[in-house]
Amino acid sequence: MTEEKFTKKILCIGAGYVGGPTMAMIAAKCPQYKITVVDIDENKIAAWQSDELPIYEPGLLDVVKQARGRNLFFTTELEKNIKESEIIFVSVNTPTKTFGEGAGKSADLQYWEKCARDIRGASESDKIIVEKSTLPVKTAIAMERILSANDKGLHFEVVSNPEFLAEGTAIRDLENPDRVLIGSKETDSGLNAREEIVEIFANWIPRDRLITSNLMSAELSKLVANSFLAQRISSINSISALCEIVDADVNEVANAIGKDSRIGNRFLNASVGFGGSCFKKDILNLVYLCETFGLFEVAAYWESVVKMNEYQETRFVKIITKALFNTVTNKRIALFGFAFKANTSDTRESPAFYITKKLMEEKANVVISDPKAIDNAKKDLKYYNDDIEYEEDPYKAADKSHAIAVLTEWDLYKNLDYEKIYGKMEKPAFIFDGRNILDHKKLFEIGFNVYPLGKPHLIHFKDV
Repeated sequence: MTEEKFTKKILCIGAGYVGGPTMAMIAAKCPQYKITVVDIDENKIAAWQSDELPIYEPGLLDVVKQARGRNLFFTTELEKNIKESEIIFVSVNTPTKTFGEGAGKSADLQYWEKCARDIRGASESDKIIVEKSTLPVKTAIAMERILSANDKGLHFEVVSNPEFLAEGTAIRDLENPDRVLIGSKETDSGLNAREEIVEIFANWIPRDRLITSNLMSAELSKLVANSFLAQRISSINSISALCEIVDADVNEVANAIGKDSRIGNRFLNASVGFGGSCFKKDILNLVYLCETFGLFEVAAYWESVVKMNEYQETRFVKIITKALFNTVTNKRIALFGFAFKANTSDTRESPAFYITKKLMEEKANVVISDPKAIDNAKKDLKYYNDDIEYEEDPYKAADKSHAIAVLTEWDLYKNLDYEKIYGKMEKPAFIFDGRNILDHKKLFEIGFNVYPLGKPHLIHFKDV
């Protein structure tokens, strides 16, 4: 299809975990549109143009290959593509602030604001701007004010289209989502812009799953959805601690309550903790928003969800230390998994990061194994230089180790030859299953001392 025959020219600013997969799916489903993804990171753009994509997501490469070079393009040329595009998705990083007012809770919007000013400076025609980044409520109003302060007579309409992708299943979520939310102002121009975005997704998603709302509802829905999901994880994790004390089985408890149709069984798997770029950040954004409006009791309620997650991580390290005779100093501990969840290379806010730091503080000899996330782990832990060992092969990682801690629920770890692993470990040998994915009884029969989460420990000697 020639340049002139594209019915829409869409730009996405930001080629990360949200922007890249989302634009790849739109391009694959809508060959009539020209989709361009721009990012200032030359290495990231080069990776998107290769078969070694900068992020791991099952099925993503196949989707990219369907459209790349046909109607999907990756570039570092920002100004040129802003000028040519009619619709611009903004998918830049909005990390939690580490300084100044709101540090530790509110979003750092410096990259977002720079993006808005870049769009205003380069634009020569009216455009629809789509918020894809997770942003505090009322950010769309601020963006509109920046964009409207132009001396070219241009009109920018800001629409909110928050992402609800789950890493590891992003392609499935994009192809067959529960819903797509599109918010806009309730003016004629706002409603027209909203409909233009609806038309993009209507190319493959049924209209009854395309939910429309006002701008504030769309922005707030993203924060609230992630906060509710994280709340369920923290709730079951809090119960896992009680289960261990009273010899209950957290899986049996979760199954029992999950059969209640009012509760359901999703997000009731006890684990070492939740991670990723969204849950903690979005909860803290919600906390800061509530505090800003004086809703301190509401803020404290939601902040407790984060505190419970941090408690679970701390508790897991204490379990390891106590089991290993109250010291891990100079003991080799193999961490199986560093990504925050299976089927992704993303390590942002991974429980493994915190657990590694605590083990290093106790002078343990840590070896990290992960099938997809070792490069990111090395970046995250660069402070430790060569003090941490990285080994993709879990058998080599476990060799001569005192303990294994399973921190990511990769299927790989379910099917290892644990008799072989046990034979090469120091004795007594320990396994701490932070995801409850292993056959604990079988491991115990092999000879391991097994420490699941939220279940009775299976040990060959009196617990200390």
